[in-house]
Amino acid sequence: MAWAQYQPFRSLSTAEIKHKIDKLEVLGSVMYIAAHPDDENTRLIAYLAQGKKYETTYLSLTRGDGGQNLIGKEVREELGMIRTQELLAARRTDGGSQMFSRANDFGYSKHPDETLNIWEKEEILADVVWAIRKFQPDVIITRFSPNSAGRTHGHHTTSALLAQEAFTAAADPKQYPEQLKYVEAWETKRIFWNTSPWFFRAAKKEFKAEDYLPIPVGEFDPILGKSYGEIASTSRSQHRSQGFGSAMQRGTNTEYLELLDGKSAFADIMDNIDISWERIEGGKKVASKIKKLKDDYNISAPEKSIPALEEILSDLRALDQQNVWVNRKELEVEELLLQCAGLWVEANSPVYSVAAGDSLKIEASFTPRAKGVKVEIDEIAFGTFKPYTSDTVLIENRTQTFETTVLIPESHNTTQPYWLTEKADLGMYKVENQLLRGLPENLPAITVSAKLKINDTEIIVKRPVLYKWVDPAYGEKYRPLAITPPVALTMEKEVFFFPSEEGKTVKIKVKSLQKELKANIALSAPKGWTVKPAYQAVDIKGTYNEKWLNFTLTPPSESSEGELGVIAEMNGKVYETDMKTIEYEHIPVLVHFPQSKAKVVHLDAQIPQKSIAYIMGAGDKVPETLREIGYKVDELDNSELRAEVLRKYDVVMVGIRAYNTNEQLKFAQSALMEFVKDGGHMIVQYNTSHRLKTKELAPYALQLSRDRVTVEEAPVTFLAPEHPVLNYPNKITAVDFENWVQERGLYFPNKWDENFTPILSMNDPGETPKEGSLLVTTYGQGSYIYSGISWFRELPAGVSGAIRLFINMISFEASVDTENKNLK
Repeated sequence: MAWAQYQPFRSLSTAEIKHKIDKLEVLGSVMYIAAHPDDENTRLIAYLAQGKKYETTYLSLTRGDGGQNLIGKEVREELGMIRTQELLAARRTDGGSQMFSRANDFGYSKHPDETLNIWEKEEILADVVWAIRKFQPDVIITRFSPNSAGRTHGHHTTSALLAQEAFTAAADPKQYPEQLKYVEAWETKRIFWNTSPWFFRAAKKEFKAEDYLPIPVGEFDPILGKSYGEIASTSRSQHRSQGFGSAMQRGTNTEYLELLDGKSAFADIMDNIDISWERIEGGKKVASKIKKLKDDYNISAPEKSIPALEEILSDLRALDQQNVWVNRKELEVEELLLQCAGLWVEANSPVYSVAAGDSLKIEASFTPRAKGVKVEIDEIAFGTFKPYTSDTVLIENRTQTFETTVLIPESHNTTQPYWLTEKADLGMYKVENQLLRGLPENLPAITVSAKLKINDTEIIVKRPVLYKWVDPAYGEKYRPLAITPPVALTMEKEVFFFPSEEGKTVKIKVKSLQKELKANIALSAPKGWTVKPAYQAVDIKGTYNEKWLNFTLTPPSESSEGELGVIAEMNGKVYETDMKTIEYEHIPVLVHFPQSKAKVVHLDAQIPQKSIAYIMGAGDKVPETLREIGYKVDELDNSELRAEVLRKYDVVMVGIRAYNTNEQLKFAQSALMEFVKDGGHMIVQYNTSHRLKTKELAPYALQLSRDRVTVEEAPVTFLAPEHPVLNYPNKITAVDFENWVQERGLYFPNKWDENFTPILSMNDPGETPKEGSLLVTTYGQGSYIYSGISWFRELPAGVSGAIRLFINMISFEASVDTENKNLK
């Protein structure tokens, strides 16, 4: 279930119970395949999962690590963690389940050939085959066409190509035979492309609805009290980091499917596929009892259905236990037994984390709330620790709590997300354990298992151990239990810049994650850099208490950069990780343990001082980088976007996607342009061409496009080599464009007023040059720069050349003689 790891148990309404009873009759399954979180069609998933009641899963090849973040500053792996949970929240809403491959979202790709090369095609194909064999879908549906190369994101086309190839490969036992230790070869009956009139409009082609299989996804479900469009809109709106809040969709809506392979379907995706109990040997008997259960269900007294559910479960347990449908329906019936009995079960810890080697108190609580139902606890097991016998008959509507204290072995794995345990490469996460592949998240750190009897039927109930607390504003809340190392080592900054040979103080926070911490703390510096002192001893009593340590780090005389690490040595063991927490209202609290490291850069750059006002957009770390290299940067709120405030600064800088996210900017634009006209300097970073709050971004006409350069090594040509932006205070050369990360830039303007001077030209292989990455102009007494270069990635990553060029952008002034290209 999508909520098994991070979500508390949820009691269902009697209408929801009715809905799940109806689902017992249906034995059909669908796998939806695309590339990223938010690619999925939630209308179709909601209709298939809730309307048709098929087992429906979404296989997203990536976790969306390479995208942008509209709600915060997390990028890469942390963004992937957020988007994973947004997908799980979406599936809890629309009724589907979630799977992933090991593909690493390396950023925008323009062609599937590039994608397949970076992703290691055979490995990702193996993951798709594994997902198919494990889930055993009757039908596969792709979001994208396998024939869309060059017209959409390369990841998109690749997801369809791999789905089509895996459709055949999964049925062939000679393909990936190592998987057959755990699963069987599986033949899916047909595979569709979920096409859309939108795809045809984008390609400037005519869409003929009669050529495709229509799916009516706009129907209303009276039991749920919502249409599938409304459910889909709520599901879609879970993708908050991508700004995909959606209006409620009500009324008729149709999706269209095109057959890619397999047997033809003329009226329904399950044409000539048996989705009844007759597909299971011995299933007819079960089917008749389910029909009677449906007919007799009393929505006012669901507990009266318990005897019928007990009979059905008994019959299921007599069937083939290797059959995926028998397993699925057993779990569904067991869940219905718990819900009809009104049995609340949860397992909690008084703390949100425990270090391996420390002890942990666990409480398991049981509350039977239905009338006249006997519930008996035979045995309780707390994790893998020795279970104990209970023989307790629960009292109606009374909570019975069992508690124990367990010692977490020092050898216990931390709750690092399993795909982040090993270092990933550009295209792949490293996951050696086959059984972990495809899982959306870790299994719970500790699970409480209780062997119960409801009346005379024995079932095993499992609950993840969660930390529960009461928030004064929001009430009862939960978060997952984390198993941690004994210490968290936090660098004060992600990048340390050294503009001279003078040493700097490097601050390290040492946080004890166990009851008492004694350790020696040291820094590991690049060759040629010196650290004093060599190490410092700490003695910290009390979990979560911390201490700051100061080290002096001195760079070599020549320009240099490298990685700075921090190490804790204790009891003969070495620890070198931090503990980072991600908290947003719409997802569970997330914890991970990245290596504690920072980049150190002895920067060869001249840095004229300027006062900078920063208007934050969707969120980035550019201000921190600028402060670290010596600038004074103030972040302004909307109330400060007034001429009398702006004129206090030399430079006003606008963060990424600010004109997409900040409604106030369209009202503040006149003040910003007045600031420029009166002699100020303004720098605007990238915005998307979609959903701009105002099109008046600049003093002169400027048209944004979807032009981008995704290859970070793409050659750069200087269009105006004598321009001050390339010469003052730092002479920019081709070397400054080496060692960039992920991409050059995105959403470049493709049309601009003649008053702008384009500075650079760049393009991906095989494409025409893009000249809109860096545009400079003067206006009145001031100056203005628009740049779609990915400064939000390059600067926080400590890319020296990008920083040198950005310093030049900050230093540019309208007092430059643009005709003679000399400073006045």
